[in-house]
Amino acid sequence: MNKLSIQDRVQILNALSEGMGINAASRITGKSKNTVLKLLAEVGEACALYQDRVMNNLPCKLVQCDEIWSFVGTKQKNVKEGQPEGYGDCYTFTAIDQDTKLMPCWLVGTRTAECANEFMADLAPRMAGRIQLTTDGLKVYVEAVEAAFKGNVDYGMLNKTYGIEGQIKEAKRRYSPATMTSCEKLRVYGNPDKEMISTSHVERANLSMRMGMRRFTRLTNAFSKKLENHMHAISFYFMVYNFVKIHKTIKTTPAMEAGVTDFLWSMEDIVLMSETMG
Repeated sequence: MNKLSIQDRVQILNALSEGMGINAASRITGKSKNTVLKLLAEVGEACALYQDRVMNNLPCKLVQCDEIWSFVGTKQKNVKEGQPEGYGDCYTFTAIDQDTKLMPCWLVGTRTAECANEFMADLAPRMAGRIQLTTDGLKVYVEAVEAAFKGNVDYGMLNKTYGIEGQIKEAKRRYSPATMTSCEKLRVYGNPDKEMISTSHVERANLSMRMGMRRFTRLTNAFSKKLENHMHAISFYFMVYNFVKIHKTIKTTPAMEAGVTDFLWSMEDIVLMSETMG
């Protein structure tokens, strides 16, 4: 197969960055599905490596963390013996700095203590100084934060309670979210400012993920068929979010606001970066 031109790669990536699925991007650009998937894999891997390298010594002060649900291949209750590794429910741990809107790291895994520990161990050394951290009420975060930050953190937890109307259903199967009945702010470590204990920003960022990646949309058949492709799509999404798209609130990109880069990236810059990282 002949190598795609920079213009062709930019066209495909632009389509994917606007929330198109693989098949739609293939139809719009006139390139084969395999070509689109191969480009996504190459660029996604490069984006993960690049962000891992540059997201260090960050000036974050107020960091919020959350998890967003999706699935690969099939939902967990339908996973059968012999199906590929990685099939079933999949959670992406995300973090956002409230001030710069930067999303410094993420982890694709399951909602377990092991993944929470790995995620916090990745987040902590990227911070330039002491931060105030907020998570939801997932209990595995408590030990994970203590192990990663070793006391150098002001950690608060936002524990939300939701009402149950009618038949009990899992949150991921709802057509609309449950009604929140109460919200408790808890001090876990250090001296967090209770007024700043919030997960609103990271929850809004996760909504953008769900709207910006076709494979995250609910109640459709637009799910990831392979875990590797799922991870590549997420890495590419965060590269575009952090470096390319101007955030409405800060009037620039999160990476520029946080001092990670001094210029506004274009999709062509991502293509050229992926060539150098390859």
